Amino acid sequence: MTHRPLAAALWMIGAIAAFTAMAIATRQIKGVHDTIEILAYRSMIGWVIVVALAAALARLRDIRTERLPSHVVRNVFHFTGQSLWFWAITMIPLAQVFALEFTSPIWVILLSPIFLGERLTRRKLAAATLGFVGVLIVARPDFGHVEAGVLAAAGAAFFFASTTLMTKALTRGEPILSILFWLTLMQAVFGTVAMTAFGSVTLPTLATLPWLILIGISGITAHFSLTTALSLAPASMVVPVDFARLPIIAVVGALFYAEPVEPSLLAGAALIFLGIWITLRGGTPGTQAPNVTKP
Repeated sequence: MTHRPLAAALWMIGAIAAFTAMAIATRQIKGVHDTIEILAYRSMIGWVIVVALAAALARLRDIRTERLPSHVVRNVFHFTGQSLWFWAITMIPLAQVFALEFTSPIWVILLSPIFLGERLTRRKLAAATLGFVGVLIVARPDFGHVEAGVLAAAGAAFFFASTTLMTKALTRGEPILSILFWLTLMQAVFGTVAMTAFGSVTLPTLATLPWLILIGISGITAHFSLTTALSLAPASMVVPVDFARLPIIAVVGALFYAEPVEPSLLAGAALIFLGIWITLRGGTPGTQAPNVTKP
């Protein structure tokens, strides 16, 4: 079953594209809707999409309640991480947000042997280290002067890592449709409660509604792709592929928001892709590490 790591990498490419689209759409409406409103509307739209697809495919029976407590804990962590991530996007450059977010694979790789029983190999550690060094070269965050946006992005990384581990655990026996259903429903509830509790609510306008719909579609696409990838390969193999999002978002920031692109981007991107190549090599015949395809 050596094709599974490659399939997981392809699904991660879809997740990368979706997360990038979501970041762009968020930037476009940041002056109209606050972070909590964006989260609430995104989840409402996502929940409608999930239910409509489940009904159209006659898959509503896949939505289960046996592991509801696990879904609640996962979504509390996820909502916290998403809130910090969307807030950081409105405060600091996109590449810096993504760079700090990408400290989460270090947590995933180090904690997956403890919580998921995955084997920690030198190949995985090397891939994570190269990717992380590449991230620092590209973003060069100034830790001597820590801004609120930097702290938010760093906090998001921890909560995303925790969510990834919980998602991987849920994929062992829980249908992906069920994970997405409870994700969008709980996020919509959390977001609605939060945005109504903190004052007036700005309703979608004709100008912001298309961007909110894009955020909703991108959110579902990203999480479906990520969850599928995690069901095909170990978390410590899947997550380092996400490092490719950094050079991509750096280029997007330069093209659309005049954020500077420096030569360090090329050096950092080269290390990031080297880490990805090392990870994927672990799933090819003759180089596959034990348990690399454990679901």
